[in-house]
This record gives sequence, C-alpha cells and structure tokens, in this order.
Amino acid sequence: MAGSDQHSEVDEVWADWNEAVNMSASALEKWLDTEESKAVGQKEGGESVGHASGRRIVTLLGTRKKDLTDADAAHMRKVVGYVHRHLAQRPAKEEIENSRWRYSLMNWGHDPLT
Repeated sequence: MAGSDQHSEVDEVWADWNEAVNMSASALEKWLDTEESKAVGQKEGGESVGHASGRRIVTLLGTRKKDLTDADAAHMRKVVGYVHRHLAQRPAKEEIENSRWRYSLMNWGHDPLT
C-alpha cells in the first residue's frame, strides 16, 4: 500500500504523466501485440526497452492513483522524459503515420497523431 511519501511522489508526476500517456490501456495493449510494435526500439535481450515499458504502462494505467508506489512514480517520470525527448525529434509530417518514430512513441503510451 502506498504511504504519504509515495503518494507525494506520484502527485509530482501525475499531471505530466497524464499529458504524456494519451493512449488507453486497451489501445496500448492491442498495439503491443502488433509486429510493428515489436520491431522498433533498443533491444535488451529479445524485447525492446520501450515494449517492456509499454507493458508496465498498461499495468500502471489499471492501477488506482492511491495504490501507486515510488517505483511506479519513477517509471512514470521515465516515460514522461522519454516522450518529451522523442517528441523533440519529430520527423517531417508526411513521414509520421507509419514511421518508426511514431511506433516507438506508441510503445511508450503516446500516439502523436491523437
């Protein structure tokens, strides 16, 4: 169970998290099952870092705010940082829809076309 310290950690990242993660848990879960999702990202073993993060994001989206921990808040901050950095590398508009750039962002719960 999350205590007051953990809750304040979550509170600090909550608004940024909700802005960065714009995909629902069900949409993200469906996306993660696609070949496009599995084909992008930096691999650590068989799965990319972003794909593993996406699976954790699905879990976080299904967790009540009051039940989130410090470790959850740390991952939420990691997601926010990744999304912000990756958005700054946006390619030309005509290249976005089927781009590896978009697919990587979607693994982290953010669809730039939404």
